[in-house]
Amino acid sequence: MLDDPACGQVAALVIGGWNQVDNEAGTEEIVATLAAASDRLTGLKALFLGDITSDEWEISWIIQSDVTPILEAFPALEQLRVRGGEGLALGEVHHEGLKTLIFESGGLPRLVVRAVVAADLPNLEHLELWLGSDGYGGDSTLEDLAPILSGTVFPRIKYLGLRDCERADALATALADAPILRRIETLDLLLGNLGDEGAVALISGGNLSGLKRLDIHHHYVSDEVIDGLRDTGVELNAEERQDASDDDDRYIAVSE
Repeated sequence: MLDDPACGQVAALVIGGWNQVDNEAGTEEIVATLAAASDRLTGLKALFLGDITSDEWEISWIIQSDVTPILEAFPALEQLRVRGGEGLALGEVHHEGLKTLIFESGGLPRLVVRAVVAADLPNLEHLELWLGSDGYGGDSTLEDLAPILSGTVFPRIKYLGLRDCERADALATALADAPILRRIETLDLLLGNLGDEGAVALISGGNLSGLKRLDIHHHYVSDEVIDGLRDTGVELNAEERQDASDDDDRYIAVSE
């Protein structure tokens, strides 16, 4: 493809399946090849690195690498989506063009979360982090997310997705009075284990009325509290309510 003169017309690339033959292979060669071809892929606006579904390869088996060279090589890139947290790294980043950044994982490493928070992305509008489980490397804390919640980073952000969090109640409680809720249009907490405690905190915080949409798809919130969320006037997606006899039985959707 890179030898075709028309490759400069490619606006989006979706890459997956490289490690089904060698389960120890990461994306280093792919990242290096793409970065070296930036003078040919002049029209590239979007990249999805890791389009591998669970029927092919579990998300925790996907081995990534440092994706910083992609952002350095493609200043006009607007969307970067990466699936898989094993081996994933991000260095110091300044990127004027990026509007959407998505890291999907059953456990997003703390160092990656910190690198995202520290990144200089002045035009980022959509941020989606699949935080995941401690058991799969998701060792970030609320302290790591504090600059996002305080609204001191990403001045143009409209969509905040903190997905697949196994401490969703604590996260929602921290979000309840967080300044970021007064700036974004969509709060996405889907795939996590949100229960009544976190949902009630969001209601009590009084900031949901400024949102256009709240997504808690895959949750443990009771019908009564769901009604309370709807009463705030926010457009709510509360599909796939789960049942659990106690808090220890509440699971996130993506962790294995």
